Amino acid sequence: MNWFLLALISAVFSAMAAISQKKVLFRIEGLEFSFLVSLVSLLFSIPFIALTDFSTLDPMNLFILYLKTIPGTIAFLFVMLSLKNLEISKALPLLALTPGLVAIFAFIILRDELTLAETGGIVLLFIGTYLIETRPGQKILDPFVTIVKSKKYHYVIGALLLFTATSIIDRWLLGRYKLMPGTFMGFQQLFMGMNFFVIVLIIKKNPFHVLRATDSTVWKWIVLIALLTIVYRYTEILAVKSASVALVLAVKRISVFIAVVIGGKLFKESSLLIRAAATVIIIAGLFVIAG
Repeated sequence: MNWFLLALISAVFSAMAAISQKKVLFRIEGLEFSFLVSLVSLLFSIPFIALTDFSTLDPMNLFILYLKTIPGTIAFLFVMLSLKNLEISKALPLLALTPGLVAIFAFIILRDELTLAETGGIVLLFIGTYLIETRPGQKILDPFVTIVKSKKYHYVIGALLLFTATSIIDRWLLGRYKLMPGTFMGFQQLFMGMNFFVIVLIIKKNPFHVLRATDSTVWKWIVLIALLTIVYRYTEILAVKSASVALVLAVKRISVFIAVVIGGKLFKESSLLIRAAATVIIIAGLFVIAG
């Protein structure tokens, strides 16, 4: 299947998952929610693991994949905490800034040259980010100060930095080391489930209490979100296998616009028109960066 269509499918299912996540997070804490979704997603990923040809597996590749899931696990938790503490039309557009950060860090650390298109795309990202927090009567820099200083946005910033790292590692594993998408998917879910179990064990002491304390309505949402998560992650993995990370992420971030418009309307969020316009500007910037 064409990588663009795969990335578009990933975007639609990702938007559906984000809206569902926001709805459930009104009723459950971010860590407990992340733990439960990771476990149910693992159950749905068992077929991927069962179909793996273990004779072809390189232990080093699996070790690198596990290391990659550590920041990936924390990033997922940070996203859920962001959705819980911020309106969906505020949190999701900021989470779409990953490709811009990749370009900036490559310029600063690796001395990669920023093209004119990349520079223009980054400018659009900053304009969109500015519009999300702008309010009448504010000073020019107030929106950026709010994002940097407000504790509610710290989870967003942390998730962005972690996603920047994991996006580069994804391409490395799927491209250079030829890890099969099904194998990648199955073991990624296994490792993330393990990671969340350990985190809950450390913080909450008893993971099984979390399982018992969750009511049936929340469980139904968890199952739905886990299914949506499996679909959007697997289609994204397939797309990344065939195209550059920047291109895939740019298309997948269309999910942000879908979630902002539908989710913002559903949850009766304020300044929705401005935030939707800001999201369009951010996504335009992503496409400019991706070339």
